[in-house]
Amino acid sequence: MQRGSWMTPVSKALAAPPVDATRGKLIAGIVIATLVTLAIVIVDLATGGRPDPPTLRAAATLLDGSWRFHTGDNPHWADAGFNDSDWGTIDMTAQPGSHDGDVGLPDYVGGWMAHGHPGYQGYAWYRRAVMVPTGHASWDILGPTIVEDGYELYWNGRLLGGSGRLGPAPRLVGTRPLRFSLPADAAGTRGVLAVRTYMLPGFGRSANSGGMHSAPILAPAAISSALHRAQWERTIAGYIVDAIEPLAMLALVGLALCYRSRSSQKRFLIFACIALALSAVRRASNAIVSWTDLEDLTTYAWLAAVMWAPTVAAWTLAWNRWCLRPWKSIDALAVVLAVIGTIGVLTHLASVTNASRLASIALFVVIGARMVRSGPMRLLAPITLASIVAVLFGGELLDPIGLPGIWFPFGIGVSRTQYIYALAIPLLAVLIVRTLLPGDAQHASEATRPCQRSLA
Repeated sequence: MQRGSWMTPVSKALAAPPVDATRGKLIAGIVIATLVTLAIVIVDLATGGRPDPPTLRAAATLLDGSWRFHTGDNPHWADAGFNDSDWGTIDMTAQPGSHDGDVGLPDYVGGWMAHGHPGYQGYAWYRRAVMVPTGHASWDILGPTIVEDGYELYWNGRLLGGSGRLGPAPRLVGTRPLRFSLPADAAGTRGVLAVRTYMLPGFGRSANSGGMHSAPILAPAAISSALHRAQWERTIAGYIVDAIEPLAMLALVGLALCYRSRSSQKRFLIFACIALALSAVRRASNAIVSWTDLEDLTTYAWLAAVMWAPTVAAWTLAWNRWCLRPWKSIDALAVVLAVIGTIGVLTHLASVTNASRLASIALFVVIGARMVRSGPMRLLAPITLASIVAVLFGGELLDPIGLPGIWFPFGIGVSRTQYIYALAIPLLAVLIVRTLLPGDAQHASEATRPCQRSLA
């Protein structure tokens, strides 16, 4: 075989195949799906970010102001006759326009750590007297929408409900909008509202952490129903991107698997599918823990801390296969760094974890340099790789340049990671489609594989 006769097929394998009708239709479908999804998200953010209707808030009573507060736990603290005169107080009055730094929930107040109890974790109680007006047959309490990390709500010593399960073996879930009915004879009476809260020890906290971050709301049943619906619209909008992006990632997995036989990058697609599946699980946890009781906070925190290591390893193995010959040394280092990173997380050794992350960034830099020098699609592929790296290592790469971690379009928080994924997912979809070979090119590629193996 002459030198020119076996070099030509290899050079063709490194070049992006031309866009034929099938690939053109797929790329058009990706663009349309991206625009439709973007429109849905914008509408949901705009709907959820609207303030509560003034007429509804005027008919309800925000139970802010001074609450009696005490750390510790005692079931008798729920009783209406309990003397709490020696307790401390916490002012639950929010500053005008205040909101939490995640979703954008209104009426945000700093927790007990900002009110004289820095570093405290565990149980604590809030109490206050509430006068229920007359004139309506039934009244509800809308529970606080932000609590670290779970709570039970009592009326005159009677448990109305709560978020999560407290007790000897607490199971804490994400706090979401909850509505509790007061007893039928509560109208026109004065009662004691007590809130038993519990904050899980051992989690990373800020100077504002601890207990209730928003006051409950007292409202007639009809008004509370409408307010409850508005609260849920805001909560759904706060995590809608975390639900849509995992679905898009799984759609990419389906796309890759359906067309893998036609792709010039079969080995890349295998590990990219694994990385996308891991990323989807991690991102979906945000919506699952915020909308449902299916996942507790301990599991959520474990997934957030541990899953980044195998995800980074999968992406490293995938991009290392973008060029014709993957480097075995990069594969080995990727696996070793994943093990080291996991050990660092499980043993709470931040220095080990940080070293693993920085070394992983260095591997991606090497891979990116190889892609620019010798890989196919030398513009699209490195840009897609850069977007994935920015998602994985925002703290190391984006924090130093002052790029905010979250924005609030329409008053709803959208994280930096969500914005970058919104760019990376369509880029990766187009990249996958661009690797597809037309039928005749596919047969030619299969015929040249022995030559490619001889080169390796």
